[in-house]
Amino acid sequence: MFVRVAGEQDFYGFLGLAAQVECWFGPMGEDLGFHDAVRKHIRRSTAIIAASSGTDLLSGLLFAAKAPTYHVHWLVVSERSRGKGVGRALMAEAMRRFVSGPGAVEVVTFGADHPGASVSGARVFYERLGFAPAEAVDPGPEGGSRQVFRLAVP
Repeated sequence: MFVRVAGEQDFYGFLGLAAQVECWFGPMGEDLGFHDAVRKHIRRSTAIIAASSGTDLLSGLLFAAKAPTYHVHWLVVSERSRGKGVGRALMAEAMRRFVSGPGAVEVVTFGADHPGASVSGARVFYERLGFAPAEAVDPGPEGGSRQVFRLAVP
């Protein structure tokens, strides 16, 4: 596995990852707003991917690198790669590349009562990285609860 900044050639890989999580986030593959967001992050070099020697992406991350509050806009690990350290590697690269303190990194993820919270492992993933649950936010596009997770950066 290798981790690198995404290029234009990775756009369709992001759509492939999005297709794997549409049950939780709605139809993103056809959403032009999502397409625009991916392209914007690629142009700004704030999209990071993990890949194997093949052409399929193992994971993708869209990151807002604006101090003092940084944002994980989107992080998806392919179903076959979950639990293997791929997401952790992407977050480590984003933190190394984009984050300097003092400040905070925030991500909006599933609320505790959302079915995707346990199936995806997202809440546990962020907690293991040192993020703490914070305030609730508006529901996701499918109507499920969402919550901010925050990591203080010294």
